[in-house]
Parts: sequence; structure tokens; C-alpha cells
Amino acid sequence: MTTRPVIHIDADACPVKAEVYKVAARYGLKVRVVSNAWINIPEGPLVERVIVGDGFDAADDRIVEDTAAGDIVITADIQLAGRCLGAGAAAIGPDGREFSGANIGSALAMRALMADLRAGVGAEGLRGPKPMTARDRSSFLQTLDRVVTRQLRG
Repeated sequence: MTTRPVIHIDADACPVKAEVYKVAARYGLKVRVVSNAWINIPEGPLVERVIVGDGFDAADDRIVEDTAAGDIVITADIQLAGRCLGAGAAAIGPDGREFSGANIGSALAMRALMADLRAGVGAEGLRGPKPMTARDRSSFLQTLDRVVTRQLRG
């Protein structure tokens, strides 16, 4: 018998937690919500809150430590996604992009390039991530459903 996947959420700035809870409930999957501070979660035996404190990369380290092959990680952090792929997990960004061995290298390179560009612009030229759209949420839900189905098949 194979183990059912656990969905790990890098939760501090995750805009799709509600969507994850709905999909996980439909499949009867456990969700582990990892954050640096207390976050409201749904009551129930399938959702677990993990508070790691304020250490640099503490939430990321805990997610990697708890992630097993076949699990699913929800994160916008490309470096964390790469670490989780290395552990045999699937990784999905909140915009519905699934990270894979085929695209993680270019995603990391683009992240480094953008960091260099932002460093040259100065703080006045920095902007945060674009707001989530209905299309982003729909894309995320489709990707999560597809990945859950694939991981359940093993």
C-alpha cells in the first residue's frame, strides 16, 4: 500500500490557502500549514498548523525536513521548490505553475537575474508581486487537481 501525499503550504504569504483546503478535503488529504507566526486554519483532523518561529529560512527548512517523496508543496519560493523536487515531491506556485526538473534551473536563473536587476534599481523601483487574478486561481486549481491525481496514482 502506498502512502497518501501530504500537501505542505509555505503559508506566510500564500494567497491560495483556501483553494488548497478545498481540494485536499475533496481527496481526503492531509494539509500541513507551515508559517513563522500563527495563521488561522480550518478546524479538522486533516489540517495541521506548524509554527517555526522567525529564523531565516526556518519555514523552508521545516517543509523540506517534513516532505516525503510523493508529497505536494505549495510555494512561490523557487529555491524551496527546487529543494522539495530534490526530495521527490511535486511543487506548485500559487499562480498554477508546476515546477519540475525540466524548468527549475531556468526558474532559478531568472530569479537570480531579477534579483540583480532589482539591486541596480534601488528601493524606489521595487514592486511586490502582482495581485492574484481569477485566472491565476483557476490555473492553480487545475494544476493542483492534476498533480494530486497524478501523485495518488503513484
